[in-house]
Amino acid sequence: MQRHPWIFEGAIAQATPLPPDGAAVDILSSQGTWLARGTWSGKSQIRVRLWTWNEAQPIDGTLIAERVATAVAGRKRLIADPGTTAYRLIFSESDGLPGVIADSYNGYVVLQLSTVGAALRAQAIVEALAAAVAPHAIYERSDADVRAKEGLEPVDRLLWGMAAEGPIEVLENGRRYTVDLLGGHKTGAYLDQRINRRRVAAYCQGAEVLSCFSYTGGFELEAAVAGARQITAIDSSAEALAMAFENIRRNDITTPYEQIEGNVFSELRRFRAEGRTFDVIVLDPPKFVHNRSQIDRASRGYKDINLLAMQLLRPGGLLATFSCSGLVSIDLFQKIVFGAAVDAKRDVQILERLMQAPDHPVLLTFPEAEYLKGLICRVT
Repeated sequence: MQRHPWIFEGAIAQATPLPPDGAAVDILSSQGTWLARGTWSGKSQIRVRLWTWNEAQPIDGTLIAERVATAVAGRKRLIADPGTTAYRLIFSESDGLPGVIADSYNGYVVLQLSTVGAALRAQAIVEALAAAVAPHAIYERSDADVRAKEGLEPVDRLLWGMAAEGPIEVLENGRRYTVDLLGGHKTGAYLDQRINRRRVAAYCQGAEVLSCFSYTGGFELEAAVAGARQITAIDSSAEALAMAFENIRRNDITTPYEQIEGNVFSELRRFRAEGRTFDVIVLDPPKFVHNRSQIDRASRGYKDINLLAMQLLRPGGLLATFSCSGLVSIDLFQKIVFGAAVDAKRDVQILERLMQAPDHPVLLTFPEAEYLKGLICRVT
């Protein structure tokens, strides 16, 4: 057995008796040999998510407390870093807690429980987090679309402690950011790009930078600190742009900074028609693929924005392009960028390959955890 933590509906010969959703179930081979223990989800194509391969280990509060403590210990250097106060504490299957995401923002923990097995064990998870990190508060923001596949309703509530009064400030790489714990994307911010923001900024000194899908301005802020000459940011959300502007102001940035509220695809076409060009372009779009039926359409979308970006880059310019769609593999993503280069009639060299920050680890038996992929390319 290769210890992959998912068992799909088609791999199950029989379930006798039929367990209730969220219940702990034992997995037996066709010969009756005990293999693993997990939690049942009768409404999902992933019928069982495995929690343990130890027959003597029940799925209980003790297991959860041990897994939470191990996850926190694995991030001790990051937790001890005074220049970064926002990071991921628990990354679901990669930390042995299927369906559990927990992010810490300057002492406030935001929790996502995306499976029925995790949702039914919310109290034990909260108690384990409270014991491990002693936060000011623990919120649950389980609003991910995947909950619908589990037959679960969205949940948005305070689970433990005292709620923050409005947005809070966190540090990332020593930079100051405002985070809206209740209204921001995901759990409040995109923590997975922390390292990548600095890697891209290393190419921005003296550059005119275009940041697409800006959100709250992380790539712009790092580029400005690195010495960018001028920065333009595009996002469809006026609220996100306002927070990005506040983050720039909060860090005393004086770099010329232009914001455009609009559709990235449309704005890139407008720039092309105007003959506008840039030294560095960052493409950090939201997830384009939510299921396999969307892969072809999403691939066309990725190709379109990469083609447009290449056409807007000056010779020798830098393209930092990302996909956070787990169903788009790094091989497919590279092929898409290759296709864009051919159509743009530009020579493109890959300088760096990027992935999510190390507080989002990839369990070797669960390669699906490697969802974020990025390329830093020179376009000539």
